[in-house]
Amino acid sequence: MRSIRSGFLQPTIQPGREWKFKTACPMSNVPVWFERKFDFTFPVEQYPNVCVRLRGAPARLEEISRGALREVLLSKPGGKWSAQEHAGHLLDLESLWMARVDDFLAGGDTLTVADLSNRKTHEANHNTWELMEILAGFRTARLRLADRVGKFQPALFARSMLHPRLKQPMRLVDHLYFVAEHDDHHLARIWEMINT
Repeated sequence: MRSIRSGFLQPTIQPGREWKFKTACPMSNVPVWFERKFDFTFPVEQYPNVCVRLRGAPARLEEISRGALREVLLSKPGGKWSAQEHAGHLLDLESLWMARVDDFLAGGDTLTVADLSNRKTHEANHNTWELMEILAGFRTARLRLADRVGKFQPALFARSMLHPRLKQPMRLVDHLYFVAEHDDHHLARIWEMINT
């Protein structure tokens, strides 16, 4: 199949996969995470939908990375994180997400502060890990989080605390939505890196 004008979509075949389309552009189209703004005005009753998104993230990560060549997973374009390091970062942040759930249970004013330098991910050297270790660790940690919040009474999802970086109030349901959006950010970046 011939390419569809250089710089636009080019079909490719990967061994064991069906036809896929990839962008020919080497630059990322995924918005910068720290530039994101959030509007937490959706009804608190949406918490079951958000919880399902959280529970599904490990399967989506596994599906995106399945069959990818190791050299593609470990490639660091522009010296930035590789696809595998993005996956490892998802695992690394599970302890923060759980700590913030604990914050909502304990009460208080402000959620646990994140390490914005991402030191844990930089020091983990995820490119030396086997991908299956990361996938299994993320699945275990995420299902622990999903199972925990799945036992909460509906009223708890409306409890509010201040997010330390965004400087805005966040309900527990908003925190879970924030986690799901963070998942999607990195899943989109991983998909883009594997498929371009």
